[in-house]
Amino acid sequence: MKKVTAFIGTQSKKATYLAVQEFEKNLKQYADIDFEYVFLSDYRLEFCRGCKLCFLKGEEYCPSKDDRDVLLKKMEHSDGVILATPVYTFQVTARMKNFLDRLAFICHRPRFFGKACTAIVTQGIYGGEGVLKYLNFTAESLGFQVSKGCVMTTLDPMTKLQRKKLIQETKKASARFYKELMRPTPSPSFFKLMIFRMARTNIKFLDKKYRDYKYYKEKGWFESDYYYPTSLGIIKKLAGNLFDFLGRQMVKQQ
Repeated sequence: MKKVTAFIGTQSKKATYLAVQEFEKNLKQYADIDFEYVFLSDYRLEFCRGCKLCFLKGEEYCPSKDDRDVLLKKMEHSDGVILATPVYTFQVTARMKNFLDRLAFICHRPRFFGKACTAIVTQGIYGGEGVLKYLNFTAESLGFQVSKGCVMTTLDPMTKLQRKKLIQETKKASARFYKELMRPTPSPSFFKLMIFRMARTNIKFLDKKYRDYKYYKEKGWFESDYYYPTSLGIIKKLAGNLFDFLGRQMVKQQ
């Protein structure tokens, strides 16, 4: 049985919550899914202090002792993750933003390979597409395989037409997510391959005491084709070598 966890960035059980419920209902039509709702408002998360200790020494050195690791374990123990938020001032809610900020070290040391992620965004009038793009990019940076999420206009109170569109959009999004949830871990795109190769080239030149360097060394990423074992065709192998070269040139110019 697959485990799916929805991280919800608002304590209000209105439009966003309704959209996640519709998503769950549709998802369970495909298979038996263990589905969990996680309201970030129920957990204690301090604001990121910007001390960079998680980058330099490791996340265990973070001075904030709160529920970050509880939420992180929920994410690690899930096969799929949903990031659900309304739009607040053209962005995710403060709770969702802080949650993602507290996971920023994983963007340096991604780990959620083989796991699916999607986003559910509700908006009053405008801003949802930008928020969806932000969540997709962040999820990919954490290592997730991302399926296209959905944006829905949901004024309060919702009109019948808005409710109908919410049902339609969550149904389509759940189908895309289920496909990603069941798909074997794919070969990386050229863009993802470029990001990996150029990032590791920069990390090779870091002081060996830094956590990023130690992590890449432990994982064998300085020698591997990609973050995880995968088969690269001849064209991607050549592209990888080119990205290594370009990374070295960029480091020399710094």
